[in-house]
Amino acid sequence: MKELGRLLTAMVTPFDKEGKVDYGQAKKLALALINSGSDGVIVSGTTGESPTLSTEEKLRLFTEVKATLGNRGAVVAGTGNYNTAESVELTKEAEKLGVDGCLLVVPYYNKPTQEGLYQHFKTIAQSTSLPCIVYNVPSRTITNLAPETAVKLSQIGNIVGVKEASGNLEQIAKIISNARKGFRIWSGNDSDTFPILAIGGYGIISVASHLVGKQIKEMIDSFVSGQIEKAAEIHRRLLPLVNALFIVSNPIPVKFAVNYVGFNAGKPRLPLVEPDEKTAATIKDTLKNYKIDLPV
Repeated sequence: MKELGRLLTAMVTPFDKEGKVDYGQAKKLALALINSGSDGVIVSGTTGESPTLSTEEKLRLFTEVKATLGNRGAVVAGTGNYNTAESVELTKEAEKLGVDGCLLVVPYYNKPTQEGLYQHFKTIAQSTSLPCIVYNVPSRTITNLAPETAVKLSQIGNIVGVKEASGNLEQIAKIISNARKGFRIWSGNDSDTFPILAIGGYGIISVASHLVGKQIKEMIDSFVSGQIEKAAEIHRRLLPLVNALFIVSNPIPVKFAVNYVGFNAGKPRLPLVEPDEKTAATIKDTLKNYKIDLPV
């Protein structure tokens, strides 16, 4: 099973002035993220505005980003949604295109039971040889992936871990304690990275790494090498930036910030809009306090 890395960036999807996917900028951004600390990128996840992307756009993004990164970084394709059959087909297509893994979000809107969640993820995983990361984000999906269900899913060989954005450390600890050996937890919230590492987590699928990837990488490497106080200091220092990047719904702030520091990513697609003046001012003021790692 391919190693995906401890620091993955949930990459924004650049759009041009007409609102079309800017594939050239997407390739440049993917390279810039690898060059600023990321081990790989998530393409067409929440931060990539996946609900507004067509299947054709997603497949072309997977193709072009993978061709650009080659073996320099992992490309994890966001192929899961609320429709199991669609998720299976998109995952199969993504595998044909050569991506390194897939991200499968807990189905939103239709509120399945825990058994439904288990069968959904099992069905998708069995349709592919790719490593699969399950994504638990109940603030968006309403339904929480229970720790018992995550543990059960850990017995499926190519489900390699969970992106945990529940913010529930007790739940995450239960998964780490009871899942099969080698099953990984990536923090799904930048604000939770250090606490999750401290209870046995593996890494982070990050939004803030668009801007401070090298610093997040240093924090993780410091923790892994036993420099706990240094890791904690870096985490604390980054928290005000993290808070600013989630002042309104992600990816509105991070897309604004990426544009502001000099990398053209375009506006969000409707129903998302650019931040209002007050929100934008808060983001700008916060960015002034940080060294930006993204090469622009």
